[in-house]
Amino acid sequence: MRLNAQTLPSWVAVALFGAMYLAGSLAYTGFFSGQVFLNLLIDNAFLLVVAIGMTFVILAGGIDLSVGSVVALTTMLLAWGVERAHWPPAVLIPLLLAGGALFGAAMGAVIHWFQIPAFIVTLAGMFLARGLCYLISIDSIAIGEAQLTAWSQTRIPIGPLGEVSPGVLIALAVLVLAVWLAHGTGFGRAVYAIGGNERSALLMGLPVARTRVTVYAVSGLCASMGGVLFGVYTLSGYGLHAQGLELDAIAATVIGGALLSGGVGYVLGTLTGVLMLGVIQTLIIFDGSLSSWWTRIAIGALLGLFCVLQRVMELAHRRRRA
Repeated sequence: MRLNAQTLPSWVAVALFGAMYLAGSLAYTGFFSGQVFLNLLIDNAFLLVVAIGMTFVILAGGIDLSVGSVVALTTMLLAWGVERAHWPPAVLIPLLLAGGALFGAAMGAVIHWFQIPAFIVTLAGMFLARGLCYLISIDSIAIGEAQLTAWSQTRIPIGPLGEVSPGVLIALAVLVLAVWLAHGTGFGRAVYAIGGNERSALLMGLPVARTRVTVYAVSGLCASMGGVLFGVYTLSGYGLHAQGLELDAIAATVIGGALLSGGVGYVLGTLTGVLMLGVIQTLIIFDGSLSSWWTRIAIGALLGLFCVLQRVMELAHRRRRA
């Protein structure tokens, strides 16, 4: 990734993450350790997967406000399926992933064919998915199924660094696949073209309708996969899970360098954004005297900073072209 006007926000995010991690290492004993870094991935594996799906939507010039509710609904269906319906996880999980993809594709179809703003359609999807949670149960459902419990407790050694959960390996595999999909396929090029200028993409003969529907299907798939990871991580399903997660996913994507207007950004930058959110939470935990609300304050400040930086870069790019 070369340093230029478009990649500058991504590199700034990397530099800020390094500076924050270094500051934590100097301020707190034990912060600079392999396991603390790996814990950032363990605790945020589900967010990384959800944010990857959000990245594709934003790159295409859209937005998806339903992902947090889809995560919650997935945890509820997972818990209800294994505990009350006694479905085996090997059967239930693929069905949940397929359901998330279909849910996202349906929203994408409505957005494209009826020309309704993505904000409105995905807001409706958010309320729909969250409401369906309470049709299943108004209470939390604990997951005690042996296979999922074992998966939640499994740790995989990573040499001298420490250990990670299976969810981390899944999230990193999704990241690698997403990087290839965005930067090495025709679909990825179409996503960038649509986000940059949809009219030009149509004139170029690109499959705008199919690409937009697929983008939202990818987001729904990633949200349901994030829900499975979150359900296994917490060993519970609950309708109040993942409240505000859609905003965290958007923040991670924007901090990672994606332009909210579409067409600019890198999937790999989303990893930096997620790690940035994770290191903020970890710094507050190590400090011990700060309220958890400082996490939101710091994220808000960073998001504002990167939005301003992106706008400045966009204006500078336009002036050079003029």
